[in-house]
Amino acid sequence: MKRTTNILIGLTILSLIAFGQGKIKTTNDAMDKFEKFKAKEKFIEDSTILYPGNNDVAMRRILTTKIDLAVDDFKTLAASGKATNREYQEKIKVGLERFADIYLDTEDRERVCQYFEELMCIVGLDSSNGYLNNFMYGFDPRNNK
Repeated sequence: MKRTTNILIGLTILSLIAFGQGKIKTTNDAMDKFEKFKAKEKFIEDSTILYPGNNDVAMRRILTTKIDLAVDDFKTLAASGKATNREYQEKIKVGLERFADIYLDTEDRERVCQYFEELMCIVGLDSSNGYLNNFMYGFDPRNNK
């Protein structure tokens, strides 16, 4: 009985270590992708996603700076080599909070979310933990059952 209990405890601990951490292993080219992402012009018209662009140059610069700060946040976590899903999700939350003092129309709000989704793809993060939905719609539909 004691041996079975020890085995179960051991398996439980191994499972928690293996699955509970949710560590993300970034690819070798992630840093290059971050740099390319950061270098591209943002909030300009993109007909492939039906985004009209933000025509206010000063506002576009402010929005770009806020997105680029999120890129830096993600790069720092990726460079650590041991970042977890939760840590990236927290950086999404922090990044989105940077936009709280700015009025964004629906198109710009969607574009911000798309930029964060691009960052998520670079590191292989599957979920924002509802932060993108909360930013876009004011609630997370997963929690409204």
